[in-house]
Order: sequence, then C-alpha cells, then structure tokens
Amino acid sequence: MSEAARKQIKGSITRISGPLVVAGGMSGASMYDVVRVGNLGLVGEIIELKGDSAFIQVYEETSGLKPKEPVVSTGAPLSVELGPGLIEQFFDGVQRPLNIIEKEAKSPFITRGIDVPALDRKKKWEFMPRAKKGDAVVSGDVLGIVQETVLVEHRILVPAGIEGKVKSIRQGEYTVEDVIAEIEDGNGYVHKVTMMQRWPVRFPKPVARRLKPEVPLLTGQRVVDMFFPIARGGTACVPGPFGSGKTVIQHQLAKWADAEIVVYVGCGERGNEMTDVLLEFPELQDPRSGQPLMKRTVLIANTSNMPVAAREASIYTAITIAEYYRDMGYSVALMADSTSRWAEALREISGRLEEMPGEEGYPAYLGTRLASFYERAGRCICLGSDEREGAISVIGAVSPPGGDLSEPVSQNTLRVTKVFWGLDASLAYQRHFPAINWLNSYSLYTDVLGEYWDERYDGEWSAQRIEAMSLLEEEAQLREVVRLVGIDALSREERLILETAKSIREDFLHQNAFHEVDTYASMDKQFRMLRNILTFHHIAMDAIKRGADIKKLFELPVREQIARMRYVKEEDLESLDRLEAEIRSQITKIIPTGGDNYAA
Repeated sequence: MSEAARKQIKGSITRISGPLVVAGGMSGASMYDVVRVGNLGLVGEIIELKGDSAFIQVYEETSGLKPKEPVVSTGAPLSVELGPGLIEQFFDGVQRPLNIIEKEAKSPFITRGIDVPALDRKKKWEFMPRAKKGDAVVSGDVLGIVQETVLVEHRILVPAGIEGKVKSIRQGEYTVEDVIAEIEDGNGYVHKVTMMQRWPVRFPKPVARRLKPEVPLLTGQRVVDMFFPIARGGTACVPGPFGSGKTVIQHQLAKWADAEIVVYVGCGERGNEMTDVLLEFPELQDPRSGQPLMKRTVLIANTSNMPVAAREASIYTAITIAEYYRDMGYSVALMADSTSRWAEALREISGRLEEMPGEEGYPAYLGTRLASFYERAGRCICLGSDEREGAISVIGAVSPPGGDLSEPVSQNTLRVTKVFWGLDASLAYQRHFPAINWLNSYSLYTDVLGEYWDERYDGEWSAQRIEAMSLLEEEAQLREVVRLVGIDALSREERLILETAKSIREDFLHQNAFHEVDTYASMDKQFRMLRNILTFHHIAMDAIKRGADIKKLFELPVREQIARMRYVKEEDLESLDRLEAEIRSQITKIIPTGGDNYAA
C-alpha cells in the first residue's frame, strides 16, 4: 500500500487505559506507525494490531480523551529529524524541543497536541560543499559541511540507499528543508538532498563493517581506566542504590571521556535530577577547548512525571541521534540514566496490553529489548568511500531497588554489557568517590586493552594492575582476621599489605571530582602513581625482611609525598619519576646495619 493511501487510514477510539488507547477501524495500518489521537491530535504509536483494532501507546497525557474521537495514521514509523541544530538542544523522549515548546506555548508546561518541529525550519546554515558537480558518490559520502557549533563540524552525507553522480550542488546559507544538492542515480532518477533527513528510531542505521573494540575510551577516572577499562565503542553498566553516585560518575564521563559528541538521555529520572542536569550542563566547561560542554552535547530529558510511553521511546531517540553523529566519523558517548525507569515503562505498557508477565512483572522480552539497544553501540567503518571510523560507547545506569542486583533489569543488563562498575552505598557514605566497588566490578575488555597498554608501557601495565588487585583482595581477607582477633595477630608482612592496600584505596582509587587537578588523570599519570605505590611496597617488604622497623617505615616523609601524588599537574609528571628514587633512598636509610644477616 502506498504511503499516500496509508495516510488516509482513519479510525476511532474504542477504549482508553492510561497511556494505552485502543482504536477500531484501523484495517490496513502497520506496526509502529505514528498516529494522531483524538480531537487534540496527541502523538501515539501503534504497538499491536488485532483484526481492525490498533493498540496505541500515546506519548502525551490521555486524560480527557473520549471514545469515538478520531484516530488518524500518518503512515510512517516513529522517526527523528536529523540535521544541523541538534547540538545544544533539549528534547523530550520523542524529540520535541522543550525550550521551543515553552516559547510557543508561553508556559513551562508542555501543551497537549502541540506540534513543533525538532529542527528549526527558519534558521539558515552556511553550507560549504566538499563534493562538486559530476562527482560519483555513494551512500555516506560527505557532500559538504556546516559549522554547527564552534566545536562540531556537521557533515552533510549522501543519505543511505542513494548513489550516483552529483548533478548540482550549491554553496550558501540555507534552511534544513532547502535542497542543497541533486544526485542522479543509474536509472536517471534525480534525488533532491536537503540538510535534514528522517530515520525510524527502532531501526539501526547501516554501517560498512564492524571493528573490534580494541582501542581504550579514556575517561581520566583512575578506577575506570586502570582497573575496569572500557573500550571505544564498548558498553558499560553502572548499577547502584540511591545516593551511590550514578549521576556523578556519568557527569564525569560526559565531561572527560575521550569522545567528541555527548548524548545524555534521562529516561524517567526524578524531575529535580533532570533539572540539575539541564542547569549544570550549560555551566560545565569542555576541558579540551574551554568552551561550554553544551557545544558538543545533545540532551534528552524525560522525567518520571512525563507519560511512560515517551520514556520508553527516549532511549531509541537517543541512540538514533548518536548513530547519526557516528556516521560522520565521530566518537560518541551516550549516557542513559536510568534504564531501570525505562524498563518500568515497558512493564506498565505490557501490563495494559494484558501480556503474560515475566519475572517481577516485567515483560518476557525485557532482555531482548535491552540487547537491541546495547547492540547498537560499537566501533565501525562508516558508509562512504573514505572509510571514516566512528564509534558509539554506551554507559547505562541501573537503579535496582535497595541495590539488589538479582532483580531482572540488572541481570539482563549484565548479560549484554561488557563492563560492570558496581557502585557501593557504603563507599559513598564514607565519601569515597567514585564509589565503584573494586571487589565486585569487572571489565571484559581488560585482556585486549591490556595488550594495547603493555605495548606502550613495556609490558608493565597488566602486571601492575594484577598486583594491585591482588593486594586489595588480600586486604579484604586480612581485615576479616583483624575483626576477629585484632591487628596484633598479623605478621609484619601482612601489616604492610594492609598499609599498601590502604594507600591504593585512598591515594589512587579515591578521586575528587571538584578539585581542578585531581578531577582528571591521564594514563601516564595513573601509571606513574600506581608504580610508586607498588615500588614502596616492594622495597618496604624487602626492608622488613632485613630487619627494618615497620613503624618507622610507615612514618617516613615519603608517605606524605605518595599521598599527594594526585595533586601533581600533568605538565609536572617528571616529579613522579623522581619520587621513585626518593622512596628507595628513604627506606634504605632505616635498614639496620647487618640487615642482610638478619634476613639470612
């Protein structure tokens, strides 16, 4: 059936159940078609068809709707508008621009049925061609560029499914709806290309080929980069109870992660938390350029008091926008906060559809839906003849009730993500941030990224990481002994292990997000810091065997220098190399004469 014919499909409301509306007379409609519901024309999406009845999830408040009000299908699936103007914008879950709606409605509340385009139709952008008349182009080739912000060069690409010769291309200022190029395909058909395109959110954008996740995504957070690293194009899960710092770590990653574009989606968080995000992000400074972080950020805000259906759509809207910038050859970091609220929306809609519930009332297809979202992450060669490399790294926060990781959302997320940063409420209460529990967390990228860093650090990176983790595990066992029989029951070597593990925890893993220096640490700095801590451990262990007083060891001035390594600036890393020599010198001085005989 043609699109023109499908647009004429009209029905009427037969039943209303919260965000779910059932309409009759919809024979010929298709799954996932967008419809306009009721006299107000509320936006909805068909999620189930039975005979001539369509089950529609409505993305706006349905109170006041009545049976027999009209339902009209648009004949197209839920899609987003992609083009210049996405960066610096605030959208809701179905890509309605919140700040523009506020101006149009002259109210801080979203007026039901309001129809505002996601991209500004009046604003003109300076288009600079990169292709010329007569060039042969394929899907994904760069036709030209638009300077979207001071930080983002927006590349206008040949839309997917189109290839041929450039018949005409124009330079100048145009709106997103103006034709900027014409491409004639092999059949003689001329495709008119604008700076805006639409893409259905539930369908991944195509790529030329996938690449292995073997390049690290640097975050500047020591517990992440050194202990539980994430690859560029990788997936990570950040579960934790209320107050454990999920939002804090996502803000840090958004600011410091080695990505050119940030897409931050709040799917169902409390209104005050999303308000903080909307207020704080424009104030954050991009550390690389000194410009506001919003100059390379897209925000999608869906609070818990917004309709649940829009919450369910929000992560698909976010990942589609991320794919759009990935196709330009950018590395994109997508933060989803939190997928638990998204799953709750899924559960509510499933219940209203009277589907057979799975564990804890969630739909049986919860795992499949989560997997279909996370699998759209990855590192790839994009469409186009220049073989651009792009990546989407997805970090999803999970809010299990009471921190119970056995609940379905956490378990299904752990099955599909490769990194688990388990947040610990007890660490957060001790003001240890990031509150990532080093005994529970893991990264499945460690082996492949270990090879990457070992090549750079002469094979020492993996050895240091393994030894530090071993010391922390030994500390956990020894602390149980101390609780039972006291510290006097430990040998001097075991007491040194406790002291070294404490130094790793407090001097290395603990990081102050609000300190101008400590907020970020390059891998060179992280490597040197951990090396100095382990160097102290090795030399001190040898000194103990040679008769050194353990109390004097712990009181050496160099211990204070180790504790202050985190405040060393990046341009002064040589001082950390000199500290290694100072450690050797000070410990050697307290070894008693004849220490070698003592060891024997």
